[in-house]
Amino acid sequence: MAPKKKTNSVVAVCIQEPIEDGSEMDFGLIKGDELRFIHQAFITDTISSALELDDADVRLYYIDSADRKKLVKIVTEYLQKHSDDAIARAFKTRFSAYGMKKQRWGIRIEEIFNDCSKSGYGNVLLIGSRTPTISSRMMKTALKMLDQSEAVFGPTPEGRYYVIGMSGKPKVKLSAFDWKSPAIYSEVSDAFSSQGLAWAELEIWYAVENSDHLEIMVRDINQFRFEGNEKTARETEKVMERILARM
Repeated sequence: MAPKKKTNSVVAVCIQEPIEDGSEMDFGLIKGDELRFIHQAFITDTISSALELDDADVRLYYIDSADRKKLVKIVTEYLQKHSDDAIARAFKTRFSAYGMKKQRWGIRIEEIFNDCSKSGYGNVLLIGSRTPTISSRMMKTALKMLDQSEAVFGPTPEGRYYVIGMSGKPKVKLSAFDWKSPAIYSEVSDAFSSQGLAWAELEIWYAVENSDHLEIMVRDINQFRFEGNEKTARETEKVMERILARM
């Protein structure tokens, strides 16, 4: 891990496993290849939204296994061939991908923050692979918050995270927490507060992990399109349309 950095900020997208430390992707009848296609679309859309930012590099982190290498190859080749000109240029100059050991979630995200910090990034925004509706606007807001605080947290209604950001060197040991805890959001934010560290909070959003979340996601995609936003979660929309047409 550790290429030359190009900007002060980086969006680090971490591919989550279908079942990962206290959470999983369970969409009822949507299983097998269809679940895999949805996950690919989630990752593709998250990277695309990050590449819309003009002043941030984008890093993709994944478990170094044959299956995950294949997934990364599919996603990156698709982005290279099917993105519009602006995203394609950004992909060539500001995107990179890194394999890492299979370890529990807290260890992996701690290593990502440490790796990005060692590479010289001042602001690091970490996003998992289950939030395709997080827009470039939301990412930009989070990075701006990091200019004024030492951390930024994006809470879910369940008391978990959809995004975590830190500025400077990591100041809290994320691997020390139990990420299966239903109170993980408050536990991590309290750890920052107890050290007198300034942190900011983003709007409540969600990670797409069950059928109810899928319905919320579809509603939000429809709202994006109504507002004239044709880009956010576009690949996810295509996959969902194909799945729904077969049901």
